[in-house]
Amino acid sequence: MAGHSKWANIQHRKGRQDEKRGAAFSKIAKEITVAAKMGGGDISFNPRLRVAVDKGKAVNMPKDKIDTAIKKGTGELEGVDYVEVRYEGYGIGGAAIMVDCLTDNKTRTVAEVRHAFSKHGGNMGTDGCVAFQFKHCGQMIFAPGTDEAALMDAAIEAGAEDVNTNDDGSIEVITAPTEFIAVKDALEAAGFKPEFSEVTMKPEGENVFVGDDAVKMQKLLDALENLDDVQEIYTTAVIEE
Repeated sequence: MAGHSKWANIQHRKGRQDEKRGAAFSKIAKEITVAAKMGGGDISFNPRLRVAVDKGKAVNMPKDKIDTAIKKGTGELEGVDYVEVRYEGYGIGGAAIMVDCLTDNKTRTVAEVRHAFSKHGGNMGTDGCVAFQFKHCGQMIFAPGTDEAALMDAAIEAGAEDVNTNDDGSIEVITAPTEFIAVKDALEAAGFKPEFSEVTMKPEGENVFVGDDAVKMQKLLDALENLDDVQEIYTTAVIEE
């Protein structure tokens, strides 16, 4: 993580998400619906639903919207039948990008994603072209100043895979995707609440952008994020402020 601030980039990302809270509600509702459809409407027995609901709560999504999304997934209310699809490609300077979508029309979605890539200096690639550059895992980021030794002991005891201290003092805890909820709950019970947590595709390397290239890369990522069918974007790009 040397050379840039992991903490600053996390805060920047959270700030951008807060700015787009209305759109976030719609996208999180889709994820909740799909999670409930796949694993049932009880968060106690459906880890993916628990993660999606927690994501909604983190941006103050109203409880009635969460409940409605769950009921659409379980069939109690009529809803759209979404399918999951992932697209891969390259951004400025060859930075890897993966785009996860939920859609009711794959023809429309692939056209919109391809257009966003090409319009903003990227290239959409074939399946698997960049996936090897990412690791599927649970990730939690704790604020600078957190007791490193105590957190590390608690994380290891809870079953975390790895604990990394970044140059800026923030601490990153990595888990297996299936252990994310259990480790997070254990750490919160021990008094350690992450500032940012998710099940993600964590880049194995990074492409740091500054100046004009940073502006161009951010425009590409924004164009993809603004598409209604796009749920998550994973990239090796790091935009320096």
